[in-house]
Amino acid sequence: MKYTLVLLLIFVAFTTSCSKRTHSNAVLNAESFRHHVERFNAMEDENKVNAISNAQSWDWMKANIPLFECPQYNFQEIYYYRWWTFRKHLHQTPQGYIITEFLVDRNYADKYNMISCALGHHIYEGRWLRNPQYLNDYVHVWFRGNEGGRMKKLLTFSSWTADALLNRYKVNLDQKYLTNLLPDLQDEYKTWEKDRRTPSGLFWQTDVKDGMEESLSGGRREQNARPTINSYMYGNAKALAEIAALDGKPEVASLYSAKADTLKRLIENKLWNAESQFFETVKKQGTGDFAGVREAIGYIPWYFNLPEKKHDEAWKQVSDPKGFLAPFGLTTAERRHPEFRTHGCCKCEWDGAVWPFATSQTLTGMANRMNQPDHENLADTTYFRLMELYVESQYYRGKPYIGEYLDETTGYWLKGDQERSRYYNHSTFNDLIITGLVGLRPRTDNIIEVNPLIPQEKWDWFCLDNVLYHGNILTIIWDKTGEHYKKGKGLTLFSNGKKIGSSPNLERLLIQNSNHNPENKL
Repeated sequence: MKYTLVLLLIFVAFTTSCSKRTHSNAVLNAESFRHHVERFNAMEDENKVNAISNAQSWDWMKANIPLFECPQYNFQEIYYYRWWTFRKHLHQTPQGYIITEFLVDRNYADKYNMISCALGHHIYEGRWLRNPQYLNDYVHVWFRGNEGGRMKKLLTFSSWTADALLNRYKVNLDQKYLTNLLPDLQDEYKTWEKDRRTPSGLFWQTDVKDGMEESLSGGRREQNARPTINSYMYGNAKALAEIAALDGKPEVASLYSAKADTLKRLIENKLWNAESQFFETVKKQGTGDFAGVREAIGYIPWYFNLPEKKHDEAWKQVSDPKGFLAPFGLTTAERRHPEFRTHGCCKCEWDGAVWPFATSQTLTGMANRMNQPDHENLADTTYFRLMELYVESQYYRGKPYIGEYLDETTGYWLKGDQERSRYYNHSTFNDLIITGLVGLRPRTDNIIEVNPLIPQEKWDWFCLDNVLYHGNILTIIWDKTGEHYKKGKGLTLFSNGKKIGSSPNLERLLIQNSNHNPENKL
């Protein structure tokens, strides 16, 4: 009881201090969004309570999250719903906060019911929270929670943790925290090199260790060279090079930069199928041939900005109903394949059903490509429509819902009636709203980059407010006529309430921030 009281007092003290940090010139009134949380609280039986209860959820959200408003109600509702569900997975342990994937205990989880499969997703999503302690603790428990060493099951699943932590640094600029983890991240990378390297230099993985069992390209025990682990290792090598440079270790930076360059060439030369115009799995056993199927994992290289323009042909498949486009989102395998949805129906299948895990990876990669020049095969309308489908899929029996995976034609959540599936924390959504749709592109310098991926004719207004970025509070407004927010016409960027840039159109803004705050202090 005493321990619970102390935690409650810490929570109240933090929410009070964070509320005071909200800028007085905020455009959106947080109370305007309370009704979403009241509905979420009322629509369920709260049979599992972790660090923050439903009763505390609105105060926690006010203290921690950016506010978002738009004219398309379901986008807004799911935005707040996903923060509300993310909060459910915060668990206080004797070693600090951790973030779970399932609310119910899983027998293959590590201590505290931790599972490393979606660790990268948790970091990308959680980097927008005001309180850094949640992610700081969580990552430390994974890497140092086992008597100073990493948890036993950290390497059970492929991961892109170094990349995710670098991208978190681009939001908070906490260099000390990031560079302190460099030895842990290097050790993790070396272990993967020792255990998963093929003679070709590529990495192999089984489907289940990628969290993607019952795929069309492999199997639970097949050791194949997959676009997943190889892209992750490329992204991690690139990140380690940058982290080492920040830490004043040029030799280490050069080493990992060379590793990244080598993997880039291998992925482009060995995993790109020129016939299908797609990155594919290559069979390790036997002849080493391509698996002969386009799968969503073929878009993961773009998550790390790896491919060249010559690979853009692959993006045509996201708009093709015979490819990945289905009524309720992007499938995990191409729909034209004769074995589509045959390998693991209603158990745990990555043979075509829609998985939010994969959807969020593909949309992150798509946004990355659209923020580079000459993306003829992708348009704002494409990205927006796929985000619409992602939003529309996150309902079950008329209520907001996020689960494991769903039928691509009916939208039915295939484990929707199982308690294990409810609130499955296995993907991102709000990061896609912030960095993709609204278009705040995190970077390390004092340039604030905003590039909304919303068709200009689609929404007349939207606002992302109360964003803690580089120690300042950002507000991004689109107001087509200037009459909705009364803050000016067009796209406008504010830092700490001060207007620092604008455009009459929904287009890229690159603004030098005179309030650049590398010490992350308000």
